[in-house]
Amino acid sequence: MLFINKEKFTIQEVLSQYVQFSSVSGNEKEAGEWLKKLCEENGLHIKQMGNKNGNYNFAASVYPLSQNLPNIIFLNHIDVVPAADISKWTYPPFSGKITDTDVFGRGAYDNKGPAIMQLFSIVEILRKYGKKTMPYNVTFLSVSCEETQCKGGVEFVVENFLEELNPAVVIGEGPPGLKNIVKRKPNMPIFGISTSHKRVFWVKLELTIQSSGHGSVPPSSYVNKELIIALNKLLRKKQKVILNDLNTKLLIQFGEKEKGFKAFVLKHPKLFKYFIMHQIKKKPELYALFTNTLTLTSINSHNDIINTIPVKATALLDCRLLPSESNNKFLSQLKRRLKNDKINISVLKTMLEIKPSDDESKFYLHLKNAILNVYPESDVVSAFVPNHDDAGYFRVKGVLAFSIIPVIIDMNYLECIHNTNERIPISVLSKGQETYTDFIERCFFEKANI
Repeated sequence: MLFINKEKFTIQEVLSQYVQFSSVSGNEKEAGEWLKKLCEENGLHIKQMGNKNGNYNFAASVYPLSQNLPNIIFLNHIDVVPAADISKWTYPPFSGKITDTDVFGRGAYDNKGPAIMQLFSIVEILRKYGKKTMPYNVTFLSVSCEETQCKGGVEFVVENFLEELNPAVVIGEGPPGLKNIVKRKPNMPIFGISTSHKRVFWVKLELTIQSSGHGSVPPSSYVNKELIIALNKLLRKKQKVILNDLNTKLLIQFGEKEKGFKAFVLKHPKLFKYFIMHQIKKKPELYALFTNTLTLTSINSHNDIINTIPVKATALLDCRLLPSESNNKFLSQLKRRLKNDKINISVLKTMLEIKPSDDESKFYLHLKNAILNVYPESDVVSAFVPNHDDAGYFRVKGVLAFSIIPVIIDMNYLECIHNTNERIPISVLSKGQETYTDFIERCFFEKANI
């Protein structure tokens, strides 16, 4: 168990204290200082990697980083999204309220709950093996601004401290175990270990048209009209379905868990592409794994006077590219579909193409076997996620990185992430800790005969 000020706390009590810090992105330092002190009090070795809001990051390790051991890194983020309308919460969003079943509060699941599971596991490892010579270091790496993707978080850490961290593998946040995935066995939880992710490709469109200023005499062409016409051309058609090695493999894995005609179809996705895609299009969360998605998130004409025609309008597009897709090719397609050469397109943020982490590597197999040991009635598949995650910055550098939260959870909890009444079941916290510990010990004992 962890100790704070010489008193013993349960895992849910520690999480409750952590949730009480309103560490909205860009305001992480207070929560980070508390978390770092917790690590120090429990004997972990600290390395500060940025010490201000928006750039507060630290590593807490079983052995000093100066020993240069290959490192098993558990990645988590301190920041949370805003609480939005607090009147809609059952309990105040930063109360850390503990009920008979749950810990409530912003960040309880994303990402403070998993972080505390990681920390409890690493402290357990420290107490069991900290005085022995083990083949790996184990590090709790907490970073800022994951939610806003500012440059002071994991991007800063990877660019400035990668060599010192010496990562052998990174374990980050990802999908949990879910039921009702396999029709043949609806009660069997499926864990998807994410080996890759879709890449951020954020775009700003800007159009300027000089025209008469009064809305009572509309010109044939003016900025809002032309931008809306172009956006309609861009958005009215669904994105093209792309079968790649990752999503094809995912379908085949699910086919191996089914029976009959459904199993045959899923095992041959290219042969039955149109049939499969017709079904997948009904589920946006699945469809996103087979397309480069494009979402209009903002339109701004920089004008709030109803009878004045603006001269400039902008739009923001949140695009997410499949791992192997070309940035330049996607940008060219975007320009063609807008069909308006006057629109200026600027890329606000993107990432390099990435190579998925090897799902036949020893670390993947150790993680898979740890999950199956803790959850013997479950199954594990190699997957990837439609959203960007911080582990991607390590993948870009060629570091093995796997993303998962090793707990079984109902969909109604997931629907509260970035929403009202975010919470996590108390019952899953110790299971997550147990899985992380099992994984670390499998890595240790592979090389060490203790």
